[in-house]
Amino acid sequence: MAPPPQALLDSDGMLYLNGKRTFVLGLYQLPNRPDPWRDAAGAGFHVVHCKPERAMLDTARQHAMYGWLTTGSISVTKPEPDKEKVRKLVEAFRDHPGVLFWETEDEPTFKDQHPRVLRTPPESIRAAYSLIKLIDPARPVYLNHAPTNLVSTLQRYNPGGDIIATDIYPVIPPGIRRQYALWADGLQGDLLNTSISQVGQYADKMREVAGPRRALWMVLQAFSWEMLRKEGDRDPKMVRYPVTEEIRFMAWQAIVHGVTGLIWWGLSFTPREAPLWDELAAVATELKQLASELAAPRADLRLKLTYHDLGHSLDRGVEWIAKPSGKGILLAAVNADKNPVEATFSGLESFRRASVLGEGRSVRFSQGNLRDEFPPFGVRLYRLEP
Repeated sequence: MAPPPQALLDSDGMLYLNGKRTFVLGLYQLPNRPDPWRDAAGAGFHVVHCKPERAMLDTARQHAMYGWLTTGSISVTKPEPDKEKVRKLVEAFRDHPGVLFWETEDEPTFKDQHPRVLRTPPESIRAAYSLIKLIDPARPVYLNHAPTNLVSTLQRYNPGGDIIATDIYPVIPPGIRRQYALWADGLQGDLLNTSISQVGQYADKMREVAGPRRALWMVLQAFSWEMLRKEGDRDPKMVRYPVTEEIRFMAWQAIVHGVTGLIWWGLSFTPREAPLWDELAAVATELKQLASELAAPRADLRLKLTYHDLGHSLDRGVEWIAKPSGKGILLAAVNADKNPVEATFSGLESFRRASVLGEGRSVRFSQGNLRDEFPPFGVRLYRLEP
């Protein structure tokens, strides 16, 4: 059997996978496809949440992928049964080459209908983390939070996680009936911003939670909220899946806000005939093609943005990140506004050429100024050549 993977975290939270900085793409569930492992691997995904079964982990490695396993937490009042459960699981799978990392509990602070009560106290998460690390100190531990609760509350869980994440699923049709994990207003998130650009704000919140050195991942939407209901209780008018443009925006906005990995949840509730998988796979393929840039540290690029009036107010405007790309720079920019914007990036005098990736068009670039228009929640990727 091959040795277990080397999974270390760099000082900025990026994963070193077998000695290579890696921006992780993951799935909680495989797609409903005839050959789901092949399709997931082909789209560029690295890891899938797995059952504690060697056959499933073996299949992951056969497709050059990995899995992660959930251990559960350790009760504060009756710890011994939980300790034995965690110990048995980690000892049974710590030598398997298909396990990339461990997870304790999902959304430990979230308790539907009782937001003032923590479902799993931080002491239970920390106890499980300590035992996992005692048995398998090499692998990181992943901890995903619901998007709510105060930063100070979530920080109490930090000693129980090396990879900190949150899940935010903002594509929700107005008027949807109350269901698990939705507030009374029909939303999952609780910020004033109810648009898909709340993804970036939650990424900022979770970076404050995690601090600068832990990995920060985002869990994004790969389902329709209405499809979480039982068959026969669904309103066809409320079945709303994220479309390509939304999937792409949420992924790239998270990247712009500094996340070091992305995972999608909900594919098991998405039927084969739905277009969502093909659209998600297309976005993942784009990210795979820019894998080296995504895994690289930020480039030191100092820009000034000037906006041109299109008849709309400016709310959040254009957000961006720069990454090394060969001898040049990848400039990834997103429009976090619901209205179109036009902006000029200044300060690019050291570059002789700017090209737009993936759109088959050119961009206005002269004397260090790059001017372009962005549709609502649009993404623009530029390669700057010195």
